[in-house]
Amino acid sequence: MVLNTLADTLGRSVSGTAASLGGLFADTTIRLGVTGLSRAGKTVFITGLVANLLDRGRMPQLKANARIESVWLQPQPDMTLPRFDYENHLAALTGDDPRWPDSTRSVSELRLSFKVRPSGLLAGLQGMQTVHLDIIDYPGEWLLDLSLLEKSFEEWSDATFARIAKRAQARAFLAQARAEDGSLPLEEVRAQALAASFTDYLNAARKDGYSDCTPGRFLLPGDLAGSPVLTFAPLPKPADPKRGSLWREMERRYEGYKDKVVRRFFRNHFARIDRQVVLVDGLGAIHAGPQALEDLRRTMAEILHAFRPGANSFLSQILLGKRVERILFAATKADHIHHTQHPALTSIMEALLREARDRASFAGAQTAAMSLASLRATVEETVTRHGQTVEAVRGRLLGSDRQAAMYPGELPTDPARLLSPAREGAERWLDAEFSLMGFAPARVNLRPGEGPPHIRLDRAAEFLIGDRL
Repeated sequence: MVLNTLADTLGRSVSGTAASLGGLFADTTIRLGVTGLSRAGKTVFITGLVANLLDRGRMPQLKANARIESVWLQPQPDMTLPRFDYENHLAALTGDDPRWPDSTRSVSELRLSFKVRPSGLLAGLQGMQTVHLDIIDYPGEWLLDLSLLEKSFEEWSDATFARIAKRAQARAFLAQARAEDGSLPLEEVRAQALAASFTDYLNAARKDGYSDCTPGRFLLPGDLAGSPVLTFAPLPKPADPKRGSLWREMERRYEGYKDKVVRRFFRNHFARIDRQVVLVDGLGAIHAGPQALEDLRRTMAEILHAFRPGANSFLSQILLGKRVERILFAATKADHIHHTQHPALTSIMEALLREARDRASFAGAQTAAMSLASLRATVEETVTRHGQTVEAVRGRLLGSDRQAAMYPGELPTDPARLLSPAREGAERWLDAEFSLMGFAPARVNLRPGEGPPHIRLDRAAEFLIGDRL
């Protein structure tokens, strides 16, 4: 284990050193990772960002805009990865019958290249600069798996049982797991039944708004479906788990999952990222209730452990390998509330991520939290509700052509009114209810030079890549 870790670290160090030296003589390359938990809108974010970087009429907060001569799509550098299907996703979002594209189910990549006029005292001595933006899209469920690398099977099992003990979605699995005797010899049918029951729990928990649904490949198995590395589940440790017992085999498969699936993802993709976006469906968590919001807070704190945040200085790359130097936590679906509530949503995000952001800032990374909408699906209007005038949003309901106005409720300006009951384990909000509707993309008529309408994508781009442009 120690030798493997040392080899991984040395490999990343050599890779980081080569990247640093190459940067002195080659074009600038930014590797931007985009991830988020279920239904956070990763595909829409990437599509909206790329469309608005190609046609920047709606990007006034991107300060380098005036110096960008041209932007174009290129083949991605990694020929072993699928290309992010930008054109079809954009067609789905902006066609005659607009719809949300399919969600992320595997890793994909897209390269966007910029020709930029240099600035500064030596600008007259330099030619046009080329900046490549490599966008790596990967499921957030896989990111959560990185926290497993620091846990043994026993530790992971104990933590999982403690976390899900009171969840209704876990009742069937908990009853089955506690009835098992892990000291008995392995029977493959029992192992498969336990893994299937645990997978059912994970799917139900994700559907009901919980974030901590690991292992992530249980939800998105791909070509690993049915393999031993996906046929395990947490188990109470028996007093004497002998070799060949159910518990020992579950432990062996768990360690195989870490080695063959999680570490491989880290080495091949994650360890090379230097900028990162984490998309969060904060409104969905609030709507799901206090326990889902507290679960989201814990999950975000765990994610920061995986990012190895810090400044990508030349020395740090030699000694430690590349680190994520800028992290944006973005609350999506800001178009589901009136703009007057956006400051409250951002404040809730900042408070929710306080622990995670403090850790990243201490390590030298720059972090930001904001609320945004990658594709604006609503318009704002004032409506009368129970005899009172309220600020609402109107959009096309999912699955129909019917327009509907929504007033989801008033977000508190003091985040503690949500976070305190969430930390205390409250089952519901006592003094408020927050509801959401599902909106379909709005029909848009794009003028030349304009990307699709959005909320704060230009600010997000400025934070993530503005310094390199």
